[in-house]
Amino acid sequence: MMDFSPQPLPPDVERFVRQFQLNLPTTPVRKAVGRRQAAVLIPIVCREQPTLLLTRRSDNLRKHAGQVAFPGGKADASDPSLIFTALREAQEEVAIPPSCVRVLGQMQPVDSSSGFQVTPVVGLIPVDVPLHPNEDEVAELFEIPLQEALNFARYHPLDFQRAGVRRRVYLSWYEEQFVWGMTAGIILQLAKQIGN
Repeated sequence: MMDFSPQPLPPDVERFVRQFQLNLPTTPVRKAVGRRQAAVLIPIVCREQPTLLLTRRSDNLRKHAGQVAFPGGKADASDPSLIFTALREAQEEVAIPPSCVRVLGQMQPVDSSSGFQVTPVVGLIPVDVPLHPNEDEVAELFEIPLQEALNFARYHPLDFQRAGVRRRVYLSWYEEQFVWGMTAGIILQLAKQIGN
């Protein structure tokens, strides 16, 4: 079994870790009433120039088919924590062993349009971790350079109304990948948190 080794991290990864941990949310997270709990893993690949690992969901899924997402999903009643949920789902979807993830912390949860309160969990993964997408759930894996992903200029707001409520989503592109909705919002939230 491979564990996340305590070897020195590349300088850009160290810088990201410092910025993220210095700006962790200080207000306690409250469970949203009437919302089911879910968690996603935000995997940072520890390259010399770190990257953000994302998935494109299978076109055959009933919900959010073909959308770019982080590995994650709903919490099971037996999950002891939302960090456990994020790690379990990442293992199920892309075969990231939980022992290979160095968890840095949780971000403030985000409410999804499908009735979930989603907690993003940020973690580092080694460059050489073997990734095997679950073909039933994941059509493709890809990486975005972290510096590019956290650039505010990449995100374009789109305002719309649904059921009489005004909402804003963000849109972004990386090569042929269209990143939008909750995933783009979480990346933008991370950029703001670390002060990019």
